[in-house]
Amino acid sequence: CIRDRVQKAENKEEFCKAEGAPSAVNKMIKVGYKELKLIHFFTVGPDEVKCWTIRDSTTAKKAVAVIHTDMEKGFICADVIKYNDLIECGSEQEAKKQGKEMQMGKDYIVEDGDIIEFKVNVAKKKKK
Repeated sequence: CIRDRVQKAENKEEFCKAEGAPSAVNKMIKVGYKELKLIHFFTVGPDEVKCWTIRDSTTAKKAVAVIHTDMEKGFICADVIKYNDLIECGSEQEAKKQGKEMQMGKDYIVEDGDIIEFKVNVAKKKKK
């Protein structure tokens, strides 16, 4: 039975390719995200890139709350580079150099694939 052969296979992806039956997982994820109206945005640091999931039509101010709720209160702006611009330029530095980075306010609607650096001012609570 084919099911038994798939379950016994060590590398299921290679097995599916060899049998001419590509995995539908990626398609299922894309369809699920579309139907649930979910998108991704990215944050980039010196040693890591993080992907965040939000609902389509989410503002920048609400998107930053996904990272940490305190950041929403101190939201200043969002520096945004479009994914296609980043790929075209080859690096974040080159995209900035070519003027592809946009400074957006709290009402900016985050788009799928945006690379965002949030500027926030979170005041520390005074101890009593």
